[in-house]
Amino acid sequence: MKQPFITDNFLLHNPFAEELYHDFAAQRPIIDYHCHLPPDQIAKDHIFENLTQIWINGDHYKWRAMRTVGIQEKFVTGNGSDKEKFHAWAETVPQTLRNPLYHWTHLELKRYFDIDVLLNKETADEIYQEASAKLNSSTNSCRNLIQKMNVEVVCTTDDPTDTLEHHQKIAQSGYSVHISTSFRPDKALLISHEGFSTYLKELEKSSDIEITSFRTLCVALSKRIDYFHENGCRLSDHGLSCIPFAMAATTEIESIFVKQRNKETLTQLEIEKFQTALLLFLGDQYHAKGWVQQFHLGALRNNNSRMLSKLGPDTGWDSIGDYPQAYTLSRFLDALDAKDKLTKTILYNLNPADNEVLAAMIGNFNDGSVKGKIQFGSGWWFLDQKDGITNQLNALSNMGLLSCFIGMLTDSRSFLSYPRHEYFRRILCNLLGEEIQKGELPQDMELIGNMVKNICYKNAKAYFDFSI
Repeated sequence: MKQPFITDNFLLHNPFAEELYHDFAAQRPIIDYHCHLPPDQIAKDHIFENLTQIWINGDHYKWRAMRTVGIQEKFVTGNGSDKEKFHAWAETVPQTLRNPLYHWTHLELKRYFDIDVLLNKETADEIYQEASAKLNSSTNSCRNLIQKMNVEVVCTTDDPTDTLEHHQKIAQSGYSVHISTSFRPDKALLISHEGFSTYLKELEKSSDIEITSFRTLCVALSKRIDYFHENGCRLSDHGLSCIPFAMAATTEIESIFVKQRNKETLTQLEIEKFQTALLLFLGDQYHAKGWVQQFHLGALRNNNSRMLSKLGPDTGWDSIGDYPQAYTLSRFLDALDAKDKLTKTILYNLNPADNEVLAAMIGNFNDGSVKGKIQFGSGWWFLDQKDGITNQLNALSNMGLLSCFIGMLTDSRSFLSYPRHEYFRRILCNLLGEEIQKGELPQDMELIGNMVKNICYKNAKAYFDFSI
């Protein structure tokens, strides 16, 4: 009989790695401080009808792989039936060998459904029926799926205009997992985008502030920050290609705002001046609230204009950008720090060429006030795979202190993504275990094991203020 693929010692290649994982990492609760889970589904404790609905719908990682092997869009995001889409994915899986999707797929089948069978064309029906039957039960509702993975905190990502009604409902329900939110004002920064004026109308409605100037835009956002804070928010998040930094007088920023409202074309420098001013204002607000600010940097989005027009954004047409990061990021952080208003900050990069840049940058602004105040965030998106995670850990170790790292997050829209924390923990423990075996680290399992505990859970627990 064939040995199951996902064994107890999956990705653990020596006894030291095994001990670190099983004794120090495996049982730590999960603090998922950045994800894109839909809070409405958690609020109503949604039950998925089948495996396609929870596993393939909305997953642009899988969509890209399916398109690569020649699957028609009908069976990816189109009007194919749920079963047809699952079969298309099952036929794709054997061709994902050495892609993280192969590992994630079988980890998720094992952890959520106790299925050890490799997914392929021949096993598709059996797996679809077994997993779907288990899903279509209250024991595998959204909330129970989260609890099953020993999750303690989940932070969704929400626009300033969001009512947070779903978070309020969850809080009132007595659910044991703390479901929080993070404030993501990207649309307020996109002054050159076609939908900016429409967005301001939405922000006016949610804030009850008439936005006629840059000043009133700031007032409206400040009011929404207050509202988010009252509802338990303790983090912000920003998705930017790079952080701009172009200082300008307040009068010039107001003129730029008026120019946009008059539908005049803005120069790139004017856009950067507006964004710089707004980001600095927001940074002041986050510091005043004691929030953590996050910056996801380096994505080159919406590359395929033909498919963007058909399917919209976040459907699998993004990639890694090669933007300059260091100088403007340094100036931005310094502008806040010079006023002693630089709050706890997590920097994520998408271009692996920038690993050492960001790992070195954080040391410039760790001022001794908070352990690990400025963090080089975990490998994300295209980098949350074995090599990407390892490279991030190595860069952080070489340029900073791995012992202060706050660990992994899912950054996912799927309720079946929590084994990614296990994946990270196994990679971390194997990296350390191999260095113990080589004599590059001491055979002091308590010393190194406690560092593992901290990275997997305790550092994040101390870093974020969820004591509400």
